[in-house]
Amino acid sequence: MKRILALENIKCDGCSTSIKVSLLKIPDVKSAEVSSEDGTVTIEYSGGENIWSRIVDELHSMGYVKPGEGSILSSAKSYVSCAIGKLKS
Repeated sequence: MKRILALENIKCDGCSTSIKVSLLKIPDVKSAEVSSEDGTVTIEYSGGENIWSRIVDELHSMGYVKPGEGSILSSAKSYVSCAIGKLKS
């Protein structure tokens, strides 16, 4: 199954790297492509809604939330995730 998810706080390649690395650790996630220009993540995975819920939960824990759901806390988390991604790239 393939889904595209629009998210807040995707700013750069550091964000992209963090998102990809984290999502690819989830069993049944086959690919994750991030567009910092569009603020979207395209995810290909197998499994049902339980895997999708785990994907969304992982993104939220990193500070990447659906448009309109952002807060100061989610922004702060995304900056940390971004910095980690910059170190890994």
